[in-house]
Amino acid sequence: MRQLLLSVAILLLLAGCSSKNAPEYNKSDIYWYQKMIHYVSVGDLDKADDYFTSLQSEHFASPLLKEAMLIMAQAHMDEEEYLLAKYYLDEFIKRFGDERNVEFAKFLKIKASFLAFKSINRDQKLLQETIEEARRYKQEFPASEFIPMVETIETKLAMAQFVLNNEIAALYQRRGKEDAAAFYRSKNEDFNITKDQIYVPKAWYDYLINW
Repeated sequence: MRQLLLSVAILLLLAGCSSKNAPEYNKSDIYWYQKMIHYVSVGDLDKADDYFTSLQSEHFASPLLKEAMLIMAQAHMDEEEYLLAKYYLDEFIKRFGDERNVEFAKFLKIKASFLAFKSINRDQKLLQETIEEARRYKQEFPASEFIPMVETIETKLAMAQFVLNNEIAALYQRRGKEDAAAFYRSKNEDFNITKDQIYVPKAWYDYLINW
């Protein structure tokens, strides 16, 4: 009898383990959404991404998708995973882009690009693209409540570009390449500031984020 009970217990244990490891599919949209929210809340974004994918795959027209995309975008921003955040925002704009939603999502994209800077020298293309993105945003949404924040980001990036241009010009000057140095100095002629008016911390990241 004892042997029989032991065998039954082992079978139940194995059945429970196999059910936990079994692939999940054909669930309701609220099931996938709740699973996604759970894993966001515990900081496991890989799992949260998987459950979002299941939600989107099985319930492409679900009203929960709109909120889910924004939640995933913000969660990846909080974890400094800015490329993934921008992916979710791009998807959100494509799927749910009315005037108000696009205004908010495009602001978040600019914020994500700004926060993505780690090295001003390696991220020159991102620097220029984000400045242009901020300028387009101001033209597209001149009455947006996010304009002050966009202008702050644009100003910080423009000042970073100013200092970077001076550094490149100085480097060319030291190497005797006068034409190249003059070209980069000329790029700063439209700025209403001078080099002496900007204090540059040792870390570019601190300069951009905390200046």
